[in-house]
Amino acid sequence: MEETSKLIPEPTTAVADLEVDEEDEQDPESNSLHQRLLGRTPTLTTNHLAMVGAKVSHIESLDYEINENDLFKHDWRSRSSVQVLQYVFLKWTLVFLVGLLTGVIASLINLAIENIAGFKMLLVGHWKGLFGWWCRYLTGFAYFTGANFALTIVSATLCVVFAPTAAGPGIPEIKAYLNGVDTPNMFGASTLIVKIIGSIGAVSAGLDLGKEGPLVHIGACLASLLGQGGSDNYFLKWRWLQYFQNDRDRRDLITCGASSGVCAAFRAPIGGVLFALEEIASWWRSALLWRTFFSTAIVVVVLRGFMEYCNSGKCGLFGKGGLILFDVSSVSVTYHANDFLPVALIGIIGGVLGSLYNHFLHKILRFYSLINEKGRMAKLLLSLGVSLFTSICLYLLPFVAPCTPCDPTLDVACPTVGQSGNFKQFNCPNGYYNDLASLLHATNDDAVRNIFSTSTPTEFRPISLLIFFALYCILGLFTFGIAVPSGLFLPIILMGSAYGRLLGLVMGSYTYIDQGLYAVLGAAALMSGSMRMTVSLCVIFLELTNNLHLLPIMMFVLLIAKTVGDAFNPSIYEIILELKGLPFLEANPEPWMRNLTVGELAAAKPSVVNLRGIEKVSHVVEVLKSTKHNGFPVVDQGVASPIGMPEGAVELHGLVLRSHLIAVLRKKWFLKERRRTEEWEVREKFTSVDLARKKGPKLEEMVLTEDEMDMYIDLHPFTNTTPYTVVETMSVAKAVVLFRQVALRHLLIIPKYQGAGISPVVGILTRQDLRAHNILGAFPHLAEKGEK
Repeated sequence: MEETSKLIPEPTTAVADLEVDEEDEQDPESNSLHQRLLGRTPTLTTNHLAMVGAKVSHIESLDYEINENDLFKHDWRSRSSVQVLQYVFLKWTLVFLVGLLTGVIASLINLAIENIAGFKMLLVGHWKGLFGWWCRYLTGFAYFTGANFALTIVSATLCVVFAPTAAGPGIPEIKAYLNGVDTPNMFGASTLIVKIIGSIGAVSAGLDLGKEGPLVHIGACLASLLGQGGSDNYFLKWRWLQYFQNDRDRRDLITCGASSGVCAAFRAPIGGVLFALEEIASWWRSALLWRTFFSTAIVVVVLRGFMEYCNSGKCGLFGKGGLILFDVSSVSVTYHANDFLPVALIGIIGGVLGSLYNHFLHKILRFYSLINEKGRMAKLLLSLGVSLFTSICLYLLPFVAPCTPCDPTLDVACPTVGQSGNFKQFNCPNGYYNDLASLLHATNDDAVRNIFSTSTPTEFRPISLLIFFALYCILGLFTFGIAVPSGLFLPIILMGSAYGRLLGLVMGSYTYIDQGLYAVLGAAALMSGSMRMTVSLCVIFLELTNNLHLLPIMMFVLLIAKTVGDAFNPSIYEIILELKGLPFLEANPEPWMRNLTVGELAAAKPSVVNLRGIEKVSHVVEVLKSTKHNGFPVVDQGVASPIGMPEGAVELHGLVLRSHLIAVLRKKWFLKERRRTEEWEVREKFTSVDLARKKGPKLEEMVLTEDEMDMYIDLHPFTNTTPYTVVETMSVAKAVVLFRQVALRHLLIIPKYQGAGISPVVGILTRQDLRAHNILGAFPHLAEKGEK
């Protein structure tokens, strides 16, 4: 992470003043474990700047925890059974709309890409018959390059100027959001529109990227906008829709949207659900499983209806549809024990190549970050340079491939002239086709279908497959990271299928497995070696191939590829999360975290800021202005208790959020004297929905008179009386597991022994405090123990 921090500019004084430090810090003197660390200067520091999308943004955590204050309890007690049913019905309605809209938009995106790219390819072939041989190739090259250049300009300009967060796949930011990290502007209306148009332009331009990642982001954007009733500036204020404007319900909807996006990309409903479970979601429960399954089922119904409509020829050049589909259900899959050796070799190569791809992509993304820091023009020029290089390679490389005579037994036209098909004539005479042009002069989806074709052992030459593999390795590395919507799935599928089919071609008569199935196994192995997915990837490929006979060898190759890849480096999404500086908490803590307690961790921070149950307005304002914390412990003077608590001891009442304090100041709910309020008093002004909203005037925009500053606020109705607490002797490893599994934002640390003169709160830990590199910055000796 030390290297990662270099990618993010150090905040200036002005930027640092805008940071909202979400951590609450503790009083070192109140910590009984602090005596071990006497003389230590607080060193546990955090960085709240990260790359969100394609720009540096301020980030903070999300409030996924249920805030059980008086208003929340009254709200649920007062809801009738009819109101609860309306809430549940509306939740399922939103999930239905997420699936419906994702399916419709995915279908329109595929229709646009296939027609734009297909029409471009047909025009390139049309130019060949107008002039002499040298002029027609030059004219075709100019048109091919110009069309790709223009499409890239549209896509890159939209991303650079209007929605920088639309660049890239968006999956790392979605993973971070579902992990509890707020990612600003990632799910807005402008991001959605630019993502749709930009994906069409970038994929149609022939760039080595896919629409699968952007479709996941599009589904998440739709879910977020539906849940909150629209964009931040223009949203519906329907009473029942307001109940979904909280972080918990929004998280569940975005999970459904992401799984719907995967389903729309691969037509794999079960795979979409499992992808959300295995790869992007940090929080899961049975109710969420049902809703994600329902949303993906709606997507499949929409896509099936769209495919049936387009099969009648009413969708232009769409043909079979721009959805990655390679049905091999009719192919007889036979293999013997000796076939597991080449299958294992595919898995090993996939793991090695996947880890190498991750390594080099990491280096190139670091280099691109230096270019992107120079401004919008640099981002635009980088995208256009990659487009020009891609067009030159795609158009000129087929000249080095020899012509192959057409097989007279084929049922389809060979070569295909003036239409889309497997066999491109390019520079070959009649009756011959160029196998490399058949892969490079086709849309990415058509290239996948071509290379996955079964019962075609002589369709592609080894040299053509080798050139195709090397080219897409290079283009895949240089294309991902430019300022256009891009996905990693399709480039990796193309690379993996090329080396898989090449290995099947080399094996020849020594194996019973078809070359097309070797290509499928190679694509799965490389994806597993790079992305480190197993279960969801296995189901996605089984749903795509529609052949359960592939299950044993598919599982075998995925497990090998993931095991080999894990031995070298993390998954590609983990690398991107680290590069962007997003504070993602992994499921498994570091082993050395068991050697440190949360009390020792809290002692490395400045003192905690407590509030009393009834505070003066002026003190609340002063605390909010002088600190950047997002949560404050509320303490009260206790009474004698039967469990041994002496009278006069200070006890912990709960935790109050910064946003709730600002909501109280905004409505000026003040008291003239210091007293506890009745339940009916606070309910006249506030509801739990009011506290869930985060929109409204900021603290700096509020005007309070001197008389108002001398009044009081009763914090008891707004305090979460059941915050998660841990004893100061708990290990950091155990705290990390609790923090992530329960999706917390604040974790209160209480002393092991309580009594008069002992503060009831040792400290507060947040996400940034539990990150490994931050802890090692304060306790470097732990790294040495971990290495041993």
